[in-house]
Amino acid sequence: MGGPTSLVGLGAVVTGAGHGIGAALARRLATEGVRVVVNDLDAAAAQRVADEIGGTAAPGDCASEEGVRALLETATDALGRIDLYFANAGLDSVAGDGFADAALDSLATSDAAWQQMHEVNVMAHVRAARALVPGWVAGGGGRFVVTASAAGLLTMLGAAPYSTTKHAAVGFAEWLSATYGHRGVVVQAICPQGVQTRMYEESGPLKELLSRDAVLTPDDVASAWVDSLTDDRFLVLPHPEVGAYYRARAGANEQWLAGMRRLQAHLDQHLDQKQENR
Repeated sequence: MGGPTSLVGLGAVVTGAGHGIGAALARRLATEGVRVVVNDLDAAAAQRVADEIGGTAAPGDCASEEGVRALLETATDALGRIDLYFANAGLDSVAGDGFADAALDSLATSDAAWQQMHEVNVMAHVRAARALVPGWVAGGGGRFVVTASAAGLLTMLGAAPYSTTKHAAVGFAEWLSATYGHRGVVVQAICPQGVQTRMYEESGPLKELLSRDAVLTPDDVASAWVDSLTDDRFLVLPHPEVGAYYRARAGANEQWLAGMRRLQAHLDQHLDQKQENR
């Protein structure tokens, strides 16, 4: 399934597709001639997007073993064959442990929140790949696309669970590509920075950091993925600057960390002022 790819007639599943980047991916896939199964925990949103694009709504949990099994059964019934799987659903916060409320010190995040974010941001990918990849290897290949984040290549100040699980998501996708890329399975990781989604709008003191470079629309992210089909690149970087940051981190790690500490100090100052003004 490598090289310039015609998507017409293929079957795709997009998780977390009721809103944001997932909805944009579902719409763009439909425009490219793909038959799409729209998954989201928000059943009404999943149905709304599915109706809009002529797809199939499959609301529900895409992270647990039972949820993944049910989603893939529904998708197989609707599509016949799943050619593309977009592991797009993700959590950036859990019930008050999120960016906007954090004191930019995620050591206070509960074990339960860490576990829930690990389930959605990492294990959902593992469980879907476990079910799909053997069949793809045996029968003509497939494409597994992870919506990770620039945080999975760099870090996200104030959000240790998000940053750590997105690193794990990229790491798992790299492993999949290294292990199955020569056997017909194309694996990609989309790693945007600031995107106009609910996560961005609710990011509190981190909004300034996320908007340091251009804030893209979800449609921009979907277009970046379509552009990546020309060479099936592993890293899809809607913000080209992220590639430069990633190289700087690898080539001069101590200097990069020093810069991140300066950003953290700036955020600490912002929070201190906010506390004083209350």
